[in-house]
Amino acid sequence: MLAQQRQATILERVRAAGGVRVSELATEFGVSDMTIRRDLESLHERGLLAKVHGGATVAGPGSTDEPGFRAKSVRQPAEKAAIADRAAQLVRPGAAIALSAGTTTAELARRLLDVPGLTVVTNSLPVAEIMHAGGRPDQTVVLTGGVRTPSDALVGPLAVQAVRSLHLDLLFLGVHGISERAGFTTPNLMEADTDRALVASADRLVVLADHSKWGTVGISSIVELSAAHALVSDEGLSSEARRVLGERVGELVMVTATGTPTNRGAAE
Repeated sequence: MLAQQRQATILERVRAAGGVRVSELATEFGVSDMTIRRDLESLHERGLLAKVHGGATVAGPGSTDEPGFRAKSVRQPAEKAAIADRAAQLVRPGAAIALSAGTTTAELARRLLDVPGLTVVTNSLPVAEIMHAGGRPDQTVVLTGGVRTPSDALVGPLAVQAVRSLHLDLLFLGVHGISERAGFTTPNLMEADTDRALVASADRLVVLADHSKWGTVGISSIVELSAAHALVSDEGLSSEARRVLGERVGELVMVTATGTPTNRGAAE
């Protein structure tokens, strides 16, 4: 069994039982205790479980927990509105942009209904519905297609194939979590693939994420922090988060709940 396969099985055991012992896993897989400890260390470093003496336990909520769109939409609404207000200022008439799935990107979509000549590519059903309801004849909305996730994203091979042939000016990316170690993450493996395809198709990446995303780690990394040309967040970010992000992303843009921006970190 390859190390990756063994680690995936270990992770399943932890989630099913709540914890595992090194000695039991070594016997089950026919490997040494040291090999299992290395597996646990690898999973721990990725934020997927918590190491304890003699074994490992569940890391806590986050790695594969994927709340539905409605559940997420009631979290930090003022912050998301302020972030969307600031992000909308980055959109120019006639641009070809992409909006990934997410409640903050949906807020942004509402603010783009009056921008003339936009082409909006999205894998988000709510975003597509918002843009379609706007009914502006000089706007074009492209929905990728794909398999629907609990958060109303369309993901998978069909979505990736649709995105790969496109050339976009700007991508607004919503994320599940942000950490210094794992970068920008999602709890859905196929969504990570789709998001990476969107990133590759765009000239510029702007991540939209409120302060609650800091320290949360989804099971799959999308891109590292340095891939973001800009990150728009709110004043709830801790000083440590601001320090790390200010060093890693191209530009850290902070907003208050009233939407007044404060720029921190290095500009492009």
